[in-house]
Amino acid sequence: MDERQTSNIEPQNKDQIPNGENPISNLKFLNNNQIPKGKPQKIFDIRERLLIFSKRILNICKLLPRIPEYDGIRKQLASAGTSIGANFEEADGAITKKDFINKVAIARKEAKETKYWLQIINSIYFDNTRLSEDIRESEELISILSAIIRKCGINTRL
Repeated sequence: MDERQTSNIEPQNKDQIPNGENPISNLKFLNNNQIPKGKPQKIFDIRERLLIFSKRILNICKLLPRIPEYDGIRKQLASAGTSIGANFEEADGAITKKDFINKVAIARKEAKETKYWLQIINSIYFDNTRLSEDIRESEELISILSAIIRKCGINTRL
């Protein structure tokens, strides 16, 4: 490929493209004016929700004071909050149904632990309202993960 040539995927002749059109010209991109404003849409993709939740947890950990009393809480919160998504991704790669259920159950336990640490931090360090959205999101994640386990046919106490 010549240094001046930017792409080697261009067709040699127009006969390779139906109607002689360039398919790339039909792509539409959103600019800032086209992005809907107002209340953000609820995300229904569990993987995306878990990723966003993990990022929020890490940001909360950054807000905690750098004193010895908070070091353990910070580590526990970061570990539990980020492992929810990691365990769910492992569940997606499970070979057996039993392994899948086990990984989702671990993710659920981590979500419960995350909720606990958020409640502790919210009641001691923040004004009891600052983390309410994050606590509510952890409760929703617990419910979603419990429903997944339940739908797989496990009749244990959820």
